[in-house]
Amino acid sequence: MTTHDNSRPPMQWRYCGNQIKRWRQRAGVSREELANEAGYGLDSVKKMEQGFRRPTPRALQVADDMCDAQGMLVAALGYLQPEKFASYSQEYMGYEAEAVALSFYQPLYVPGLLQTEEYVRAVLSALVPPLDAETFEERVSARLERQALLAHERRSFSFVIEGEVLRRRFSDDAAWRRQLHRLLEVAEQRNVSLQVMPSDRGLHPGLRGPLVILETPEHKHLAYAESQAGGALYADSERVNVAMRRRDMIVGEAMCPRDSVQFITKLLEER
Repeated sequence: MTTHDNSRPPMQWRYCGNQIKRWRQRAGVSREELANEAGYGLDSVKKMEQGFRRPTPRALQVADDMCDAQGMLVAALGYLQPEKFASYSQEYMGYEAEAVALSFYQPLYVPGLLQTEEYVRAVLSALVPPLDAETFEERVSARLERQALLAHERRSFSFVIEGEVLRRRFSDDAAWRRQLHRLLEVAEQRNVSLQVMPSDRGLHPGLRGPLVILETPEHKHLAYAESQAGGALYADSERVNVAMRRRDMIVGEAMCPRDSVQFITKLLEER
């Protein structure tokens, strides 16, 4: 099992911030002097040095000049590009890109592979703490790029979405309708199974949280689960088997694909 804490900032931020601090102390430059010269508040520079904020090109350049680092600090810029995905999900994303079969259960959101750009932006805008503007746009682009996986006809995809997720408004009526039409469009693909879990099913195993089962090209199964604290990717057979049994029960409780399409169509007709 690999687990990741969503609360820890990226390693690159922490390492680069530590280097700024070390070079600054070595040169006898105070944090206040660096902040004043770079035009930042003292707290901003402190957070950069502690790794809680991504060091900016301006801060790196000024620190490099003031500390006579001879380009050693500026060289870090190439390693500080915004991450395409949250740190806790990056290992999963690597497996997702190669998987031959993917099965999703989502009780909270429309799955990322099915989201319109408007939905993506709404979801990422709701994150706390908020993303900086550059990272936000990088994450939007990355999530939309992932959707190219659906075009691989030899890969299969199964989605089960809670019905209440489809009723939840995330923007204006037009954007909500475009999202539902997107689901209907994807549901027409031969390699996609889309099912809705109706609210009247009551309690079921899926309510423990989002779940993904993937099959690798070597036909090995992995399970991935997320929570507010981060994400966990499971490879050991016992945990994966439990997750697969849970997935099978969820699929069995949900509407069949044909009835699910009718459910979504009815939602559109009601409003």
